[in-house]
Amino acid sequence: MAVFTFLEEYEFAGKRILPFCTHEGSGPGESERDIRKLCPDAKVLPGLAIRGGSVKGSGDTIKSWILKNG
Repeated sequence: MAVFTFLEEYEFAGKRILPFCTHEGSGPGESERDIRKLCPDAKVLPGLAIRGGSVKGSGDTIKSWILKNG
């Protein structure tokens, strides 16, 4: 739960959070909901979940997601 500890330790009020992860079938789970609970004053934007086996070919997807979310 290293990410949760990080989110609990720092102040994210007024910040944008772009959650991303790799997975092998589970997807992001409830991560966005959990981040919203931990950082209620931050703007949590839609995350990006990429299957681990697809990461190597995901450059365009990642670039598009970043550009879309500023």
